[in-house]
Amino acid sequence: MNKISTCGMILGLFGALGLSWPSSAEQPIRVGASMSITGKSYSVQGGYGREGYLLCQKHANAQGGVLGRPIEFVIYDDASDERTATQLYEKLIAEDKVDAVLGPYGSAITDAVADVTEKHHKLMIAPNAATSSIWEKGRRYLIMVVSPTEGMSAGVLDLAAHGRLKTLAVMNQDALVPNAVTKGARELTKRKNLELVVSETYPNGTGDFSGILTKVKAAKPDVLLVAYIRLDDLVAVTRQMKELDFNVRMLSSLPYGLLPEYYQRLGKDAEFVYSGSFWEAGLPNPGNQEFVKAYEREFNRAPAVQSANAYAGCQLFAEAVRQAGSTDSEKLREVLLALKTKTVLGDFAVDERGFQIGHKAITIQWQDGKQVVVWPDELASGKPRFPTPSWSERLTPN
Repeated sequence: MNKISTCGMILGLFGALGLSWPSSAEQPIRVGASMSITGKSYSVQGGYGREGYLLCQKHANAQGGVLGRPIEFVIYDDASDERTATQLYEKLIAEDKVDAVLGPYGSAITDAVADVTEKHHKLMIAPNAATSSIWEKGRRYLIMVVSPTEGMSAGVLDLAAHGRLKTLAVMNQDALVPNAVTKGARELTKRKNLELVVSETYPNGTGDFSGILTKVKAAKPDVLLVAYIRLDDLVAVTRQMKELDFNVRMLSSLPYGLLPEYYQRLGKDAEFVYSGSFWEAGLPNPGNQEFVKAYEREFNRAPAVQSANAYAGCQLFAEAVRQAGSTDSEKLREVLLALKTKTVLGDFAVDERGFQIGHKAITIQWQDGKQVVVWPDELASGKPRFPTPSWSERLTPN
């Protein structure tokens, strides 16, 4: 199995071989993308994604570039807006005439801009999109990097079943990713012999969740799965659960319970919360530790999953260009459909649709302010703290 060059190997090889930087006469490979640098929905996540791209650019160029040419990212701010993003990808391809494109942040924006890249026959690796329906539209030039969103609840439901819990409640925003999470949870619940006692969907723009939480509390679920695309909403739900003294034996906050900002905003109220994830800093994937250290040096903060996703997507792009000897979309597609490799995220392999079949999700739990991998067993860095104590039993108030 091929392993894509890691940042540690890159820098070591560069020094050992005395490689020189590409000369100014060599035209860069210009890679276009939009990221959600501003906007209410995704600015936190988009900032991490942008940094992942830029760190990969730095490391690739330290290796002498790709095909002897430096990589140069052209990144625009889509302000967390689908329409803006589609206009930006049209500009990148038709006006800026970039050599290649990589994906924006999020499934909804990726789904929108994929219509543009398909129209122009421009292959796009999409590191931060994972909703299966995007790959069910007959698209030819779209490559998925992480495992499907529908499986993000698999870990917590497996742990619940092993803990002999019986009932599940789901709260989700009416949006692409939360609906996919809920769809997957419904299917997995049946396999785990859990009973779905209540499922509540709320419209975009909801600010007060106390009415929904009161209804869900009355069903007395053992497990509550909360799926929202706005970090603010996930934080608000957790706070209002405490205010209502709504206690469950397991709380899963998807997908952004995995963000450092979730814990930063909630403090100890985030303790014991579970989340599905595509990556964690301590995983033994090739180059992962080197990536984490390099990221912290470069940006003065720890990477998040969006950082790792973007970095891995850029790694895959660079490797595909090397193998194809070109940025031609048909040649890149041929390479990527056949490629079986490992990145900082773990395994990569796709089917003929470009749909990810190699990568596997994990489940983390917040313990003492740190993310601990608690599922699957073979990757676990600690045991789940189970069951979650009631709010009144917690020793240190927030």
